[in-house]
Amino acid sequence: MLTQVRRTRRRAALLTATTCALVIASGTTVAAFAPGTGSDAGPAAQAWSVDLTTRTADDAGVRHSGGALRLETAAGSGITQRQEASGQLVAEPVVLDSPAGAVAADVDATAPAGTSVLVDVRGRLADQGPDSWTEWVPAGSALPVPSETVQARVTLLGEPDAGPAVREVMLTPEAPRSRSLQDVEAEAGTTSGENTYRVYATREGLVGGTTANGHVITNRDHFVALPSRRGLSSNNSGSYSVRVCAPSTGRCAYAPVWDVGPWNTTDDYWNPAGTRQSWTDLPQGKPEAQAAYQDGYNGGLDGFGRRVANPAGIDLGDGTFWDAVGLTDNAWTDVTYLWTGSGPKGVVRTSGGPLTVRSGPGTGTAAVGQAGNYANVVIECTATGTTVTGTYGTTNVWNRIGPGNWVSDAYVNTGSPDPVAPAC
Repeated sequence: MLTQVRRTRRRAALLTATTCALVIASGTTVAAFAPGTGSDAGPAAQAWSVDLTTRTADDAGVRHSGGALRLETAAGSGITQRQEASGQLVAEPVVLDSPAGAVAADVDATAPAGTSVLVDVRGRLADQGPDSWTEWVPAGSALPVPSETVQARVTLLGEPDAGPAVREVMLTPEAPRSRSLQDVEAEAGTTSGENTYRVYATREGLVGGTTANGHVITNRDHFVALPSRRGLSSNNSGSYSVRVCAPSTGRCAYAPVWDVGPWNTTDDYWNPAGTRQSWTDLPQGKPEAQAAYQDGYNGGLDGFGRRVANPAGIDLGDGTFWDAVGLTDNAWTDVTYLWTGSGPKGVVRTSGGPLTVRSGPGTGTAAVGQAGNYANVVIECTATGTTVTGTYGTTNVWNRIGPGNWVSDAYVNTGSPDPVAPAC
């Protein structure tokens, strides 16, 4: 299904915060970002208030009570591997009159010691597919790409019984800022395609638990966890998906990012130092846990002060681990962060289980992996092959989604009835 957007109620004046709000951004406690007060009334006139009262399927671990957004009780928060109770509210996307280069936040909240409120925003990449977005960035920061459709996420961290209380979040779009070529290159990294790194993968398990985005883990589930919320998809979404290939098995998995971990929660190690959330002195592509385990970095501890017992930079759901990649034990894998590049994408949807990934454009070719439901895959090129009837009709078009990896277009929502990539 294509992402739906709505126009929210415009507000010409901002509410006055009655309590100084704290926002944790990039690992640093700072005052709430205030919208600009310049004479340009264009973007500022489109300020809007986030609806904190209505829960949707994208929200997890939060409730609206006593006039404020709060963490759910410990029993309902569904904490799996994370070291702090967390909850999130993902606001509905908003369509602006013109592209925004950033979105500032004015937050009215109470955040007791040891708790925090994070406000992140992202922009829609309309030319890349129905569920393609920029990475989440802290409110007030420049969006990776100016966007007409923007979305906000409010994350609460702390103890449910004494956690933060958010009464109001006002958002104000800002005009795109002038950036030098060096700034753009620093934000994008050094590669023109998706970033790929050799990362140690572990199995998450935890069947019956609840992930950071509210997904209840099922038997042989297909998803992954990365140690930063910047690449966290909403439940039943694959905005942020990865390809995980194991050299030891020759198989690849395509899966959405639905949880936060392992070890850390602010380590977007796939980003360059200029935008990396934490541990910016480490090489791009090297998780903090790996550096701690192999090199004694940070005294051999993770961000919570725990002794790191393995160098893991990604956790795999059981189905991703056993069935898609074919692993029997933790292993080094080649992980591609599919949202970090450009190009057309499509969302994998089947009536139930994962989609078989084949070595060529036909059902008679070898099975070389699996793509989990909601995985947002990059379509490199297309070819004709076996005619298949699937979720999106009957077709003989096949999509190459990785080196030697093919899936039928009948199971991929590209937002277009025609091929979105050139012939192979």
